[in-house]
Amino acid sequence: MASDKPVILLTGRPGIGKTTAIHKIVSLLGGHAGGFYTREALVAGRRVGFELVTLGGEREWLATKKPGVTFAHQAPFKSYRINLDAINQLGVPALRKAMEKGEVVIIDEIGPMEMLSPLFRETVMRILDSEAVVVGAIYQRPNAFADKVKAHPRVTVKEITVENRDGLPVEIAAVVEKG
Repeated sequence: MASDKPVILLTGRPGIGKTTAIHKIVSLLGGHAGGFYTREALVAGRRVGFELVTLGGEREWLATKKPGVTFAHQAPFKSYRINLDAINQLGVPALRKAMEKGEVVIIDEIGPMEMLSPLFRETVMRILDSEAVVVGAIYQRPNAFADKVKAHPRVTVKEITVENRDGLPVEIAAVVEKG
């Protein structure tokens, strides 16, 4: 029998505010959350990559297009080099730790870069099949793995828009706190 604990995944166009909403939700939860989020890395106002940042404060390059920066285990994605070790050795352990401690599991995001890791995909499915309460963001476009996650019986997908992005974090935090 599937858990009735909430799994709420935000979706929406790039730049709409999914990560900002997740930060607000984490703040409203008062430290009862674990996992990770991604953050744009900017140099002189231009995006040069993304960092993976755990809620415990650890950070590592997730992706970069900076010349000369390479990773021991990397995969190409568009103009980026993806650091699979950041996902597997920082992101996945943060997700597992949050699940094991009974914290709200924060996954920002289930996106094309993160999905390059088989370990990440396996961990996401384990979390969905558990009793964990989850808040995250998920890739909006059609994608075999993202579509499988969206179709999971525990998952509620909420599209974030300019109109609802200010109120959505409070609404989601209230649902999660009851869950």
